Amino acid sequence: MARRRISSNNDVDDEVNVTPLLDIVFIMLIFFIVTSTFVKEPGIDPNRPEVSTAEAKRFGTILIAIDEDDNIWLNKGQVELEDIKKFVEDLRRENPKGTAVVQADAKSQTKTLVDVINRVRDAGMDAIAISADDA
Repeated sequence: MARRRISSNNDVDDEVNVTPLLDIVFIMLIFFIVTSTFVKEPGIDPNRPEVSTAEAKRFGTILIAIDEDDNIWLNKGQVELEDIKKFVEDLRRENPKGTAVVQADAKSQTKTLVDVINRVRDAGMDAIAISADDA
């Protein structure tokens, strides 16, 4: 006696549909790109003064550095004092909730530091911190 195989027309599709998974991955990627903030490096690492009363703060999004020769650095380039307000206004448009950190070299003049802070405040930024090393 021969056995007959009964076939049905209801073939089950064994493939996995990855389209929804890819959609979720791309949506998450877009979300992280849109919500991330990028830190602008000043371009130099000044020798900051040591203090014993420093408080740790969240890292700022705008870093301005002053070297020992009172040159001002922003976005890996040297800028003039008169141009700081324009640069900070442009960076604030990218991240309105950002904060500014001024890294002044221990040998730089206090006048330069005060002038930089005043220009940053003129650009509309009130959250300004001065960077120092812990003693």
